[in-house]
Amino acid sequence: MSFITLFITASMPILKVLLISALGSFLALDSVDILGDIARKHLNKVVFFVFNPALVASNLAKTITYETFLTLWFMPVNVFITFLIGSILGWILTKITKPPKHLKGLVIGACSAGNIGKMPIIIVPAMCKEEGSPFGAVDVCQSYGLAYASLSMALGAILMWSYVYNIIRISSRDVVVEICASPSEGFDDTFKNSSKQPLLPSADYTSITTVNQSSFSSRMQQWLTTSIDKLNLKAILAPSTIGAIVGFVIGMISPFRKFLIGNSAPLHVVEDSAYLVGEAAIPTVTLILGANLLSGLKGSQIQYKIVIGIATIRYILLPLVGIFIVRGVVRAGLQLDPLLQFVLLLQYAVPPAMNIGTMTQLFGRGQSEYSVIMLWTYGLAAVALTLWSTMFLWLVAS
Repeated sequence: MSFITLFITASMPILKVLLISALGSFLALDSVDILGDIARKHLNKVVFFVFNPALVASNLAKTITYETFLTLWFMPVNVFITFLIGSILGWILTKITKPPKHLKGLVIGACSAGNIGKMPIIIVPAMCKEEGSPFGAVDVCQSYGLAYASLSMALGAILMWSYVYNIIRISSRDVVVEICASPSEGFDDTFKNSSKQPLLPSADYTSITTVNQSSFSSRMQQWLTTSIDKLNLKAILAPSTIGAIVGFVIGMISPFRKFLIGNSAPLHVVEDSAYLVGEAAIPTVTLILGANLLSGLKGSQIQYKIVIGIATIRYILLPLVGIFIVRGVVRAGLQLDPLLQFVLLLQYAVPPAMNIGTMTQLFGRGQSEYSVIMLWTYGLAAVALTLWSTMFLWLVAS
């Protein structure tokens, strides 16, 4: 396949995303007010609780079996690597640009967490429909492509809400703890006070030990409760993650699969209905993306060198790392089909995750700054994703 053919094949899905995003921005204009703040909030809830779980569960259930699952073990590793390398590069960027303290977590999060769920779900099926696609039959490509993208979405959601959420939460705190006394003074006071206490009889030693153990047990229980709250397990077990679990259970357990999957299955109408609902996720998410980008036009006080640094990491450094890792493991002997290779490579080249914007709204810090980051990075994605997708297609087709 020629470079021009690959470039056209790669550019068509991006152009579709741009057109639908532009429509979303238009619908969010104050003069139109169809996708205003309130409407967007409710539509986001429908996508989060209904469309995404249905899409993830239905596609994984149809395409993932126990045998195919064994070939997907590298995807969790790959997703973890994208977050790890992105975090390291983001930390280096904060040392160079020195952003305000409450934005450090935002910068690291934008570099580490890419939109590895929604963007592949939008791009991969559109890529399968193009005439020059190297991924074979359209229906097979779409089915497996959506399954890979759905798994990517579930893995991304877990790391997003367990790792990035806590980075942004910690850096967004505006609590300063002041220590009024030096440690030595505190120790001296404690020693003096304790020396004034009378010595207790040895008979009371057991009761003291019991009290201390009880106190230790209470502190441990409190620490565990606090840790669980900080990890935000409700967010980790997001509907998309639960949908992925359901899809894996149905697809990998033979009795469930025979009962629900396939035209001859007794309850195939359930799976068909879930798939029908899930199909609404892709256009809806793209419309919301365009509407959210509109707020970035209002601007903020964020340094443009930070935006340039994030774009450089996400669109130059990470894709190069991705090529080195994915192609390296393939050359080392790991069997990955071309479509899975493409999805794995794409995970390194996508713009920052949209859910970070939700986190900034939750903590009340960095909303306007992240809107500007989204505006520029998603604007540049039109060029960057097209070029990298062309390169990835050439690599997996060669």
